[in-house]
Amino acid sequence: MKFLITGITGFAGAHMANLLIEQGHDVYGLVRGSNGMESDILDTVSQHKFDKIKFLYGNLEDRMALRRVFLEAKFDGCFALAAQSHPPTSFLQPLDTFRTNIMGMANLISVVEEFNHCKLMFCSTSEVYGNGGKAGNLLRETTPMEPCNPYAVSKAAIDLYMQERMMNKKINGFITRAFSHCGTRRGRNFSISSDAYQIANIMLGNKPPEVFVGNLDTVRVVIDVRDVVNAYYMLMLNNKSSGRIFNVCGDTPRKMAFFTDWLIEYSKIDIKKTISKEFYRPIDISYQHGDSSSLKDITGWRAELGIERTLVDLIQYWLKKLKK
Repeated sequence: MKFLITGITGFAGAHMANLLIEQGHDVYGLVRGSNGMESDILDTVSQHKFDKIKFLYGNLEDRMALRRVFLEAKFDGCFALAAQSHPPTSFLQPLDTFRTNIMGMANLISVVEEFNHCKLMFCSTSEVYGNGGKAGNLLRETTPMEPCNPYAVSKAAIDLYMQERMMNKKINGFITRAFSHCGTRRGRNFSISSDAYQIANIMLGNKPPEVFVGNLDTVRVVIDVRDVVNAYYMLMLNNKSSGRIFNVCGDTPRKMAFFTDWLIEYSKIDIKKTISKEFYRPIDISYQHGDSSSLKDITGWRAELGIERTLVDLIQYWLKKLKK
């Protein structure tokens, strides 16, 4: 089968490409321009797999460019992973976030609808629920959306638009709302990866033994990005997924302090933790745990990779990159 990945040079995109190639599919990756940035994913994708990817060029905000992409190849499915996905950045740049996440995705939906031969996965987010789980309750796909940052607002807008397009049979697709996930290629401005990046620098002697952190009392269920893209893949192949919304979440909620402390212990260095305003969101989500029973019921999906493996892989990833 032929699959298009938007955001292939991002966090989840490279892992999605790995999985699809391993499963024997043809992979096309959409990138903004032929500026050589495609090779950045070689920190996660082997050269052998990289050589199998067919890169196409176009900006999601340019509908005509997207039409040319869909004229070039008849895709069986599209994983829409491209986004401005950093909530703190969205507070600083709300209009840019809306332009990329709303108009860009609306263009993609329009083109997929026009060509009518492609199953579309829209990657929404658990952030659309806001603080709806603060009482400790499980967040379900039927939980009202209460976005509390511009990034979540942008995703909620397209989430609703996608629902309308699916309900009116204008498009064949499904929506995923992934909860917190981590792994290699996670940007160093995101929690956990930020800790791993700083600690790797400390381990290499590049900085004093002090790690700057945000609110370590918030609670999240964090799983490996490879488990998340496997859920996306299983849903794409499942006929029962069409027209539906799926949470993608693990089973074990933990305070964010757990991940910082685990990485510090792994380093075997006495590292001081310092709260930094830079890592605090203006409005934060105190507790977030999702119900993924719909996903599990139709696909049999489970998060297979333990969080310890994820954390080891992440800090080894940063050690390798920093040594270069």
